[in-house]
Order: sequence, then structure tokens, then C-alpha cells
Amino acid sequence: MKVLIIGAEGMLGHDLVDVMSKNHDVSTTTIHTLDITDINKTIETVGNINPDVVIHAAAFTDVDGSESEADLAYKVNSLGTRNVAVACKETDSALVYICTDYVFDGTKDSPYYEHDQTNPLGVYGKTKLAGEVNIRDLLSKFYIVRTSWLYGYHGPNFVTTMLKLAETHSEISVVGDQIGSPTYTVDLAKAILKLIEKPVYGIYHITNSEHCSWYEYAQLIFEIADINVDLKPVTTEEFGSPAPRPKYSVLANYNWEMEGLPQIRSYKEALKEYMDLL
Repeated sequence: MKVLIIGAEGMLGHDLVDVMSKNHDVSTTTIHTLDITDINKTIETVGNINPDVVIHAAAFTDVDGSESEADLAYKVNSLGTRNVAVACKETDSALVYICTDYVFDGTKDSPYYEHDQTNPLGVYGKTKLAGEVNIRDLLSKFYIVRTSWLYGYHGPNFVTTMLKLAETHSEISVVGDQIGSPTYTVDLAKAILKLIEKPVYGIYHITNSEHCSWYEYAQLIFEIADINVDLKPVTTEEFGSPAPRPKYSVLANYNWEMEGLPQIRSYKEALKEYMDLL
């Protein structure tokens, strides 16, 4: 299978390249070789490669920055995604779109299913949802993959942030009232490989299993690293962030399970493997 990975320089992109290259013919673009906001260039690039599947992992992912740069977030996440979808339509390629738990408002107190009502709170979530809508309007061969709280070896993330803070701070405040599922990019990449090889189009929630608060997540990070630090749980309001965030954004991997695919391992097991690499 010929696979094009857009956004191959990103944290997830690196792992997608590693995982897909073992069995498939992989081509890549980065932010330096393809500007997805340029529709003509996007159509030309995808057309020249003519892939069976395009994995669209490029995005404006700065959640707080999206609030002050809303036009840029919309241009990349919504219009850029539309451009990729138009290019896929031209080549009859299937499209994998990496989306987010932030399409939900977090008012539910049980895991979100793929068919639950979306209601993003901030600009980032709204622009990513707009990307979903564009794909559904333009294509029939697509996988919308919503995931959450990503970390991996090839980019800055919550784990590396905590470890860095511990070098200079004896006390660290972490939000204790936002709940989600930390997800290892290697496990997400392997899951996407299983999807495209089946193929079973649709919307999927794909995260590591089990969930926690950011505070509990930080506790586990320092426990694995054997670092003593005074962790203080604070509320979302006390912490203060430009962008509103869902308080509860655990995703049920329901459609994944309904397809008979194997349960993805616990975030705790994945985190230990990742931290051993560090």
C-alpha cells in the first residue's frame, strides 16, 4: 500500500513513519515541503504521489495560542484539512485525519462515544471539528481518529515538561480536575496501521486505556522516575489558561472495539515503556 504522511516532522508523524514503513511504501511531507493552506500545492503534491492512503497529521496544535491566533488556527485546521480532503478526492485516496478530545465540552461524566454530540469550548477544538465537517462533506473514504493527551519520543509533551520543571522546582502545581487518557504516539500509530489495513471507514476514538487527572498523571511520572517533588493539585480556575478546556474528556474506544480490534494497553504500561526510553 502506498501511504503519504503529511506532518511527518511532528511527534506522532515520526512514529507513523516508523510503524508504516515496515509494511508499506511511505512518502512524507513536512511543514517545510508542503503548506497545506495552499490548495494548489496540496493538490499537486498529493497528485504526484498518488497514494492509496493519506494520513493527515499536520495541525496548529497550540491550544492556548489558538485563542489569540484564531484565524491562523482556522486556516490550518479547517481550510488546510479541506485542501487535503480535496486532494484526496482527486486521487481517490482514503484520508486519515488526526482529531482531538477537545471537540467535546467535558460536561459528561462517563466516556464519550464516537456518536456523542460534539460541542467544543475553545478555538482549537472548534477549528479541528470544522476540519472533521469538511472531510465528511467531501469524502466517503475516511477515518477520523480522535485521540487525547499525546506524548512521544519525538517532541515536547507533558512528561518532558514535568521532568524539566523538577530540575529547577521543588514544588509544582498541576491541574487536578481535568480527566483524560494519556496516549503514547507509538500505540496510536500502531492502531492507525490496523485501521487502514482493514479497511473500516468512519469515526474512531483511539487512546490508551484507563484515565486519570493531570495531577495523577504527574504523580505517576515522578514515581516512575523516582523523583521527589512536592506536587500541588489546583483547579482549572486556579491554574488559569487562555483557552477553556473540557473537565472530562475520556474517550471510549467504542467503534474500535465493535470492529473486534484488540484493547489498547493501559496508559500506565505505555508510560513506563516510554520513560525507559528517556
